[in-house]
Amino acid sequence: MYIAGHLNKTTILNIKKTLTITFFFLTISCNCQSILIGYWQNWNDAYSPYIQLNQVDPSYDIICVSFAVPTSPSDMNMLFTPDIVSQATLISQIQELHNAGKKVLLSIGGANTSISLNNITNRDAFITSMAAILNLYHFDGIDIDIEHGNSILASGTISSPTSIDCLNLIYAINQIKTNYFADNSQTMMLTMAPETAYVQGGMSAYGGIWGGYLPIIDALRNEIDYIHVQLYNSGTVFGIDGNIYTQGTADFIVAMSEAMIQGFNTAGGFFEGLPPNKVVIGLPACPSAAGGGFTSTATVTSAMNYLRGIGPQPGTYTLAQVAGYQNLGGMMTWSINWDNVNTCNVTSNQYAQNFEQMFGSLSLHENSLTTPSIVPNPVQDKIYVQGFNNISFAIINANGQIIKEGKVFIGQIDISELQSGNYFLKIGTNILKFIKQ
Repeated sequence: MYIAGHLNKTTILNIKKTLTITFFFLTISCNCQSILIGYWQNWNDAYSPYIQLNQVDPSYDIICVSFAVPTSPSDMNMLFTPDIVSQATLISQIQELHNAGKKVLLSIGGANTSISLNNITNRDAFITSMAAILNLYHFDGIDIDIEHGNSILASGTISSPTSIDCLNLIYAINQIKTNYFADNSQTMMLTMAPETAYVQGGMSAYGGIWGGYLPIIDALRNEIDYIHVQLYNSGTVFGIDGNIYTQGTADFIVAMSEAMIQGFNTAGGFFEGLPPNKVVIGLPACPSAAGGGFTSTATVTSAMNYLRGIGPQPGTYTLAQVAGYQNLGGMMTWSINWDNVNTCNVTSNQYAQNFEQMFGSLSLHENSLTTPSIVPNPVQDKIYVQGFNNISFAIINANGQIIKEGKVFIGQIDISELQSGNYFLKIGTNILKFIKQ
């Protein structure tokens, strides 16, 4: 990292309104952070082989261990057993990831499992057994990847579901979170990975699988840390503009993601969108990782840049919020194992590498992210940055939106047009926080 020093005396004498910049190291937490989530397969597969948990590519910030499953279709006592290594080894590997600043969640369900909490006995068994597993392995929370069962079928309205299974699932998740805090003195993380039919599919119809997750998301919106709808195995889905979009395209990524943020109408009522920093874009790591919906690296990049307001429109879908969403939550992939296979893409871990190239220093995994501080503060008309020239910069407002872009010219940036307020200046891998008078 380049660290700018004080401007020399000659420069200070010759340039009015000079801003002397010195850097000291801080750790920041802002809504510009973006994370990479990956699913880790707790089994060996010939095409996506097992990876030791502590050997996961370090780009992944949150690792969802797949999966906790019920004892049987009628017994909701949840089970999780390491398939390759011993229980003690996996616990040790989870601790290694914790030491590296990672979060490790236990994912519930998966494509082959049905969850139905149709009575109090099953509901309470689900709660008790999940709490025991979380505490034993020291997971940081749970990921809801339930893809079958009455618990995720729409009934009633979004704000007032009538299904006992759905109501029991909402209750159970809240109770598991309460128990987790009581047992661990820290807040449990909660993420969700619904399929598109269960979310955006509610625009075309409401009932059964269509919009089935919406009451769950709505009831738990304040508890959810991230939601990463599976933008694959989807076919075609309506966008909030009334047009239909096809998986595997930039338009699909942009349209489905903005629907989660802006909200949309359904026959079960209006679904109020979630904040952008809770919305994560879920895609397969390579063509073989899903039945459909793989999107090329170049297309993903163009879609993500447009979504974040830093690139041109890549297709026909036009963002309702023209400036985009700079504080987008990040990206998710199925799966870490698939991403690791060098026959899956051009190189192994290509999905993770593409995330790094797009999000760079704003990602959560850089817990040691160092932020240069501008002294003195506030700033007036110009920022002078010694040693920087002809390098791109972006100024981001307190809402995470890019409001000015350009290139540093002879070490200076004109900010005279900015209104008073708090801003972030991004130059290369440096992020500077400043106040404009």
